[in-house]
Amino acid sequence: MRLVLIGTEYAGKTTLCDALMAWGNSKGILFHLDDHFTIPDKYFLSPEDQTSMMNLAPIIKERFQRFQIYYHIGVANDYEDCLLAGFHIEEAIYGGRYHYPGFGWAPYQRKIETELPEDTILLLLSARPEVIRRRMEEAPHDYPVVKPEDVETINAEVHAEYVHTWIHRKLHIDTSDLTPEGLFETFMQKVKPCLSERDLLRLQAIG
Repeated sequence: MRLVLIGTEYAGKTTLCDALMAWGNSKGILFHLDDHFTIPDKYFLSPEDQTSMMNLAPIIKERFQRFQIYYHIGVANDYEDCLLAGFHIEEAIYGGRYHYPGFGWAPYQRKIETELPEDTILLLLSARPEVIRRRMEEAPHDYPVVKPEDVETINAEVHAEYVHTWIHRKLHIDTSDLTPEGLFETFMQKVKPCLSERDLLRLQAIG
């Protein structure tokens, strides 16, 4: 399964990725996970490195982000089972707004989609604005990106990207009233029509 997960920060992308990784490990499916498309990268950088990345010049941030987005096209093609949280659509929305205002190139998210494998699935996770803001308060990220006053705008922009994507296999889940367990179960049911023949047969085999 190749899955690109998008949604406003705090919509549940990392929560679902963690659940899919645990499920995959229990079934012998080793997902390649990349959940580090916001600045700074929280997975592979020390606190000192994160601070250094935050202090980079905007033009360097843009260049780094563009390079890593194009690099991960290769990842999506090399791994039949991969999870890309945020990826090119997150960059298209957050980059020019938060990371490097005024230094972005022309939008390239649709071009990225022409180079992804045909069986790539786009998943939109959304939540009501008041739920997003509550999650921000209850479990704040070390380096939050979206500002509370921007939630409605970002929700709308993410939804617009979902509508205009060139990825044909796609689905939407509202996480507002779902527990982490409920989100995983809902996804496993709703994703079935989007799965390739290979993934469907494997899902039937492993139960």
